[in-house]
Amino acid sequence: MKSLTLARRLSAIVIVLILIVWLIMVMNSYLGKNWEEKSFRPSPERLAAIVEAIETTRPDQRPGILKALTTPILSLRIVTPTEKMEPSDASGNLSDVIAGQYRIHLGDRTLAVSRLAKSPTKSDIPHFPWNDKSTLEFRIGMRTGETLIVHNTSPVIATPFGLPIGLGAGLLGSIAALGALLILYREIRPLSALARAVDHIDLNGEKISLPDTTGQSAELKALVAAFDQMQHRLSLLLRSRMVMIAGISHDVRTFATRLRLKIEAIPDVDKRERAICDITDMIRMLDDALLAARIGAGDLPQELIELVALARNETNERRKAGADVSFVVQTGLSTFVLGDPMSLRRVIGNLIDNAIKYAGSARISVTVDGGYAVLSVEDEGPGIPAELVNLLTEPFVRGEVSRSRNTGGAGLGLAIVKNLAQAHGGDLSIGTGQSGGALIDVRIPVYEH
Repeated sequence: MKSLTLARRLSAIVIVLILIVWLIMVMNSYLGKNWEEKSFRPSPERLAAIVEAIETTRPDQRPGILKALTTPILSLRIVTPTEKMEPSDASGNLSDVIAGQYRIHLGDRTLAVSRLAKSPTKSDIPHFPWNDKSTLEFRIGMRTGETLIVHNTSPVIATPFGLPIGLGAGLLGSIAALGALLILYREIRPLSALARAVDHIDLNGEKISLPDTTGQSAELKALVAAFDQMQHRLSLLLRSRMVMIAGISHDVRTFATRLRLKIEAIPDVDKRERAICDITDMIRMLDDALLAARIGAGDLPQELIELVALARNETNERRKAGADVSFVVQTGLSTFVLGDPMSLRRVIGNLIDNAIKYAGSARISVTVDGGYAVLSVEDEGPGIPAELVNLLTEPFVRGEVSRSRNTGGAGLGLAIVKNLAQAHGGDLSIGTGQSGGALIDVRIPVYEH
């Protein structure tokens, strides 16, 4: 996912760069080539043909000819000798080379060529005043004694560099987009480092260093500062919770020990045994709660453990107590894992005890699959309903809802097993065995030398 996101960002930058290069190449094709006048200026041959056509046309037919020749680019009108000639507000004359080409084709007719500054119309887009459309004015003295005035106006607006005005806007927009992408990439880059840092926060250890936000935006600085404060507060909260739970566990154990001594004096054997069982369950529930708190805090020691030996010992203890348990191991494979032996013993013990408690028997096996040691516990009971599979790994949820003394428990067993498996880098899954009973697999990464 990370590589895909980076590829998308780089692709956007590359696309904008390609667009900028393409616009520069297009602009280079216009620069210094007088494209505007070459594309829209009437050729000397055409202008000479227009003058000759008007000269040979009867005066009553000339309005039709002028109307037919008039376009948005080219406009023509005739000034008779008796009419007053308006002065030309020319802004500059055409070069002698260009004017000379027209004079050659016009023969002995007089010619004055100049460049005008055309006033913008309502249809023109807003632009700077020095980017007005280019208008050429031709004043040609015809042989009939009249003067033909031809205005040739470029249909586009050009910049002082001779470029279409849209090209410049496109180039500036592309450069702005590239700058925005680079700035955005620079601004969001610390977010990836922040995500990695938050993912590795160890609330039970030293504070993890967050990314440096020097020169970054105020919003990003505030976000990193908020995460730093949250890390500090959560660490204090977790330590306070651990101290509280440890204190409660110690005090309750003290009271339970005193109560146990008093219970020994109960003369009724049945009542005494039930009271002892209640105290044992209470202490076990405290141990489970304390272990769950340690899991959440990441406070688990690690050492190299041979999972097969640990599972075999737990199985033998239950077999000596008269339980119906069996153990099968896949030989020839290393099942060393890195973890806490007390926690892993609790994982194996909880699964075996659950199977015996609810189904009367347990079949334990250890295999290796894809770099994971797989501890499987199968029973021959009625199995676990599909709707309860996801619920049974939640705290205080039991598959047997009667709260009977015989089945006991507070519903923390599978929740603790799952959390312990995840704390060791693995996971827990619940399925159905070959006999139709429950099958619970715990996967823990095998230690690689």
